[in-house]
Amino acid sequence: MSTATSFEKDAVTGIRVTLGLAGLLTLIAGILILVWPGQTAAVVTGILAIYVIATGLVYAGLGIFSKTKGGWVRVGHIVLGLLFVASGIIAFANLAATTVWLAVFVSVFIGIAWIVEGVVSLSTLGDAKSKAWTILFAIVSVIAGVYLLLSPLWAAVVLWWLLGIMLIAMGVLNLVRAFTFGK
Repeated sequence: MSTATSFEKDAVTGIRVTLGLAGLLTLIAGILILVWPGQTAAVVTGILAIYVIATGLVYAGLGIFSKTKGGWVRVGHIVLGLLFVASGIIAFANLAATTVWLAVFVSVFIGIAWIVEGVVSLSTLGDAKSKAWTILFAIVSVIAGVYLLLSPLWAAVVLWWLLGIMLIAMGVLNLVRAFTFGK
């Protein structure tokens, strides 16, 4: 067996393993969202809180240990770091409330984005090859965005379930790809 053939075989094996692991993790995440939606959302919120605390520690460290920055820059980094750490601690102290708040925030953000996307698509109507599809997309986008704004908590639940279903589908597809890649 030549070195090129061995290298190609190793590359294919590496890609297959990567696809398989990614597919398995994605499938597990989707199942967890559908089986334990509240607990999984709380875990995601906890992970974000850990990230916020770590970011705060980095900012505080930059402010404390950076000798090349000016005084106000260092003070700004320290204050920002303390705000991040405090936010993360508050999130952990009120994990359930933070999870709900985060879900509502994301729903409102997506609702606004969908409304803007619908309006922008209408503004490009003159350049569209298919005006009917552009108008339909704009109408659906604006209606969906308004729905998310009028009922953000319910919309968050629906979006969370859709994410779980999507992750399961993507996980299964990646597992199929892992078994069929390079054959």
